[in-house]
Amino acid sequence: METNTTILVVDDEPDIREQILIALEADGYQVLIANNGLEALATLKSQAVNLILTDIAMPDMNGYQLYERIRDNLHWALIPFIFLTARTLDSDVRYGKELGVDDYLTKPIRVNDLLAIVRGKLRRAEQLTASIAVMGPSSQSGANEDQRYLDAGFLRIDSEQHRVWVEEDEVKLSAKEFVLLEHLAQQGGKIASPQTLIQITHGFETDHVEAGALLRPLILSVRRKLGSTVGDMGLIMNVRGVGYRLAMPDD
Repeated sequence: METNTTILVVDDEPDIREQILIALEADGYQVLIANNGLEALATLKSQAVNLILTDIAMPDMNGYQLYERIRDNLHWALIPFIFLTARTLDSDVRYGKELGVDDYLTKPIRVNDLLAIVRGKLRRAEQLTASIAVMGPSSQSGANEDQRYLDAGFLRIDSEQHRVWVEEDEVKLSAKEFVLLEHLAQQGGKIASPQTLIQITHGFETDHVEAGALLRPLILSVRRKLGSTVGDMGLIMNVRGVGYRLAMPDD
């Protein structure tokens, strides 16, 4: 089977890289190789990648640091990301989930498990991209396709350039923070569930409890950047037990 799908494998162990490369290429994927996180970032700047497989413990830049750099870049934020790791402690897995990592693949790697996870994550990435396109501001409002600005109370959001202003002041948001705020603004004050917001920001499905736990630090960060003080909900309101909504001018 041949595909146009490109997978970036990041690992400082040559034997592991070679094993994964052979398995993926035999399944029809195009494979790029990086020895560490810094090489991976350089590759991403010059090559289009559909999925990333990376080790955690690497010199110069570890897997967690690489993940955070990738998720903070608007062009790379939705690329599925899987850890290749010998670390199976619950604390490591929880930390990865809090970051929003898509999955873990434990070493030594079984080829069938590798291919199953890769296929599943690529399929889900296609579905997520399609759902975000459907929920874009032009389809929500029926506005002309050329309309790039979304206004919600004191907020102005530039969906094309991924920029946000509160009144006249521009606010710098990470990729996850931007898509979260944009989605809430598109709802026009309607409530969005934690599961929906996690699907949009982190790219995976989970239950209400885990979604709430993963979402809280992200909501807190956005509130602070929008000017809220500690303990103040500001523009993002929490409807207890239901979800979050954006405060509108008539609230």
